[in-house]
Amino acid sequence: MTPVGWVGRLFDARDSFARMLLLDLAGLGYLIFGPLGGDRPGITQWVLAVIAFSLGLVLHRRPLVNLVVQTALLAVAIPLLDDVTINQVGASWALLELTMRATSTRTVWLAATGVAAVALTNSIGEPLPRFLSGVVGLLLEVGVPLLLGLVVRTTRELTAQAQQRAAEEQRRRESEARAARADERSAIARELHDVVAHHVASMVLRVGVARHVITDLDPRVDAVFGDVHATGTAALADLRRLVAVLRDPDAVRGDAALTAIEPSALPAALSAAVDRARQAGITVEADIDPAIGAIDAVRGLAVLRLTQEALTNVARHAGPSAVARLTVRMRDGAVHWEVVDDGRGPVPAPVPAGGGHGIPGMRERVEVLGGRLAAGPVEGTGWRVRTVLPAASEEVS
Repeated sequence: MTPVGWVGRLFDARDSFARMLLLDLAGLGYLIFGPLGGDRPGITQWVLAVIAFSLGLVLHRRPLVNLVVQTALLAVAIPLLDDVTINQVGASWALLELTMRATSTRTVWLAATGVAAVALTNSIGEPLPRFLSGVVGLLLEVGVPLLLGLVVRTTRELTAQAQQRAAEEQRRRESEARAARADERSAIARELHDVVAHHVASMVLRVGVARHVITDLDPRVDAVFGDVHATGTAALADLRRLVAVLRDPDAVRGDAALTAIEPSALPAALSAAVDRARQAGITVEADIDPAIGAIDAVRGLAVLRLTQEALTNVARHAGPSAVARLTVRMRDGAVHWEVVDDGRGPVPAPVPAGGGHGIPGMRERVEVLGGRLAAGPVEGTGWRVRTVLPAASEEVS
């Protein structure tokens, strides 16, 4: 810690006991060693000093009471002792503590006046030169602790105000960021609704019309049409849910139908995603733990979306002749998910600039749930994507 840091810590309001203890040790050293050539302290000076030391430690959290006690001890010491340095310092230090911690400025000035009045009694009746010397000493005894206490107090208040302004500025920036994200979500929702959803709905409608208009349709072609129609219908439902979330996230936060999947339906949904990948020509080996149907709805939706995205990436980058393996296991409440392929398909075409947000999107979804996504090549030409979604109790920690 720097010297400035030590000074700041020394005058921290929470460290009044440490300050008083250091002051008492300094006073004890003064009594033992004393000024060079001075008389040794007598029993009365020792008694008053020990009382001042002890009460200073006991009353370190009550600065006003401590000031009254130390000032009273000074008033007692002035007529009895020739050297009242210990009690003068005790009263001055008590004034410093009160100035730093008092909530009322009036209390500070009344206390300073009281200490000054008691200290001046030591100069009353003295010749003018000694009286003026006492007045100068009074400036050190009262003025210095008063000035230092006001400086420390003002510095604390300015620091607190700066911290408050910084907190308000942080809240303002967060509010502006939330507003900007809300505007962006609204714009995306409009685009999805007005453009994407419209075209998907049009394609689904045309496929449905084609199935009814074309007679003597080959069963295999009819099966393809049926799959396209079902996939488009599901895509429309997902788009509607996404638009609802983008437009008003708070309104759907408690609606699992819009933001999650029913846990018991997760194994079937994963099987459907695997079947779609197989229809695209990919050989998929699935190892799905039946216990996956017992996880919460939010992680269930994440597992489904990760599986759909990973298998889509396999079809896009590894090619239709690739072999992929999906593994979903439950261990101690955590979901262990992995998709790995052999990468034997044709080399994919380069992704245009600005595209290819699959892995970043998957990573963001996983990190929201407290996990970490690992994606990278394996031995040979394959590719692996895996993660562990922690149990709900682990996410909080």
